[in-house]
Amino acid sequence: MAVSKSKKNEILENLKVSIKEAKSVAFTTNNWLTVEEITKLRKNLREINSTFTLAKKTLIKIAFKEVFNVEIEDSILVWQIAVVCSNDDAVWAMWKVNEFMKEFKKNPKIEWAWAFFEWAIKDAEETKVIASIPSREVLLGRLVWSMMSPVSALARFFDAATKKLTDEWLSNLGSSTPAKKETPKVEEKVEETKTEEVKEEVKTEEAPKEEETPTETTEA
Repeated sequence: MAVSKSKKNEILENLKVSIKEAKSVAFTTNNWLTVEEITKLRKNLREINSTFTLAKKTLIKIAFKEVFNVEIEDSILVWQIAVVCSNDDAVWAMWKVNEFMKEFKKNPKIEWAWAFFEWAIKDAEETKVIASIPSREVLLGRLVWSMMSPVSALARFFDAATKKLTDEWLSNLGSSTPAKKETPKVEEKVEETKTEEVKEEVKTEEAPKEEETPTETTEA
């Protein structure tokens, strides 16, 4: 279906605005993606303020010439081209698309073609390397996780230790039988001591022996 001149002008103006506001622009070849897959990718990119746009090669060349004064060679505009614009983080959208590509490792449906990154054109291999770099948000998330991980591990350890000790205490409590009360041996010794003291007192209280009365001598 032929596109009218006014429609082409509208697409061109939108494309110029998109690449002008983007912090990085990358391009993919995606001849085999289905409508559902393209819709899914666009939704993922909208969540991070980025876009995925199908565009004619001629319009891409014109847009780059007018916005960046960069001539795009026909040799890098192969197959059906889609434009990935990352607006918040230079690599975030590229990283998202790179993760999406991993879903089609066995049967690639979308691949990197080239990119305009830091005011220079990057070929497919260079683009792959850039796209594999996690975004700032992803790196911060990993940093927070790594910082929280030791704390979480310590909390899990204490929870497990507490549960184990509780289980062992309940198990010992259920299997134990009340011990018989025994009279402390100390008390017996005390009683014996008291008895000995009483005996000693009795001996002490015995009447003293009578003194011998001296025999009177009768004077003659």
